[in-house]
Amino acid sequence: MSVPPKPFPFANTPPVMEKPTKTTSLPSPESPAPRVTGSSKLLQRVGADVASAGAATMLIAPVICLIDRSIMENASGKTKSVLESATNSLKTILTKPHRFFFSKPFALIYMTYFGTYMTANTIDTASAVRTGADIKTVTSGTEKFIATSTANMSLGLIKDRNFARMFGTGSPRPVPLPSFVLFSLRDAMTIAFSFNVPAKLAPLMPNTPIMSSESLAQFLSPVSCQILSTPLHLYGLDLYNRGNGVNWKQRLKAVRSNYLQSTLARMCRIIPAFGFGGVTNTKVRRRLLEKIENAA
Repeated sequence: MSVPPKPFPFANTPPVMEKPTKTTSLPSPESPAPRVTGSSKLLQRVGADVASAGAATMLIAPVICLIDRSIMENASGKTKSVLESATNSLKTILTKPHRFFFSKPFALIYMTYFGTYMTANTIDTASAVRTGADIKTVTSGTEKFIATSTANMSLGLIKDRNFARMFGTGSPRPVPLPSFVLFSLRDAMTIAFSFNVPAKLAPLMPNTPIMSSESLAQFLSPVSCQILSTPLHLYGLDLYNRGNGVNWKQRLKAVRSNYLQSTLARMCRIIPAFGFGGVTNTKVRRRLLEKIENAA
């Protein structure tokens, strides 16, 4: 009597579904156990956070300063177009770079984005210390959204208030509360699409020879957000520039007339801000942390 063949091991075992987490770890699952965990090498890791945030900000701040000023001056009527203002600023960069890089507008831009990147890096480091996870782990949960939103919105409002006063119409005056609210909503949307959405979008993106799925998501997500957030930005600027003597229909007309060029300008602005800047911050931080691990 023949013995029936044994079933293939685990043939009838149902697949185990892992509970989704709120972190996205950059290393592959086959990576060896991390050499540095918890609070070890913490000072060096914080140094890596500072260095990567500083490098990313220095890379993108000149372009953002140029575009932000152009949008402000165009919305206030100081220049005929975004391109005219951008050309004037570019001439200053090329002919008098010291005047540009040591100016108040550049310092405000640097402050805003260094503070935002540094906050994001600090949350990732704090999470790794608390959980004992790989020090290169990049989080994408509520904690990071709240922290980076608070930093970016607080610093961004300081920047916007000063930019509106420097490049707006009339004498400097307080920025009205409705403008602050609209600017805050704009920044909250941008932060969500820059720091939280990419980690969730990356698994849906293809890996290409030119760009990884993570980098592709980091570029596309914040850029697409500008389609929705630019009207908030323009309406807030109009409230500052024209005050209370204008009805909402006239404001919407102004928003429509500036929407296309302002949206394109903000897309060009967001690519360095949270595209190139975000990728640079992530990759520089990862490489510095790898060096810390290898030296352990």
